[in-house]
Amino acid sequence: MKTEVLKSIKQTEENYKKSISAAKAEKVKLIASAETEAENLVSKAEKDAEEYKIKRTADARAEAQKKHDIIRKDGEKRAESLRKDAASNLDGAVDMLVSKFKVKVNV
Repeated sequence: MKTEVLKSIKQTEENYKKSISAAKAEKVKLIASAETEAENLVSKAEKDAEEYKIKRTADARAEAQKKHDIIRKDGEKRAESLRKDAASNLDGAVDMLVSKFKVKVNV
């Protein structure tokens, strides 16, 4: 009977050792799986951040180009207006200059 009890105890110890070994192996497997999943999440987040940065940069460039075009068109209109005003004033300025010159020459 003692032999049977000792065998039973030994068998129970072996079963527990197997259970503990299996639990440790499962723990290692779960940790590896979690690490892989974490790495994938980080990689995806980095990729998403890069795509967002590229999109925001493109949007900012497009907005800057729009503003540039508007400012340029306004500048061109203003320059044309100034050229027209200058051209219309040119004859009067020449007449005034000639008349002042004549006055100075006749002095």
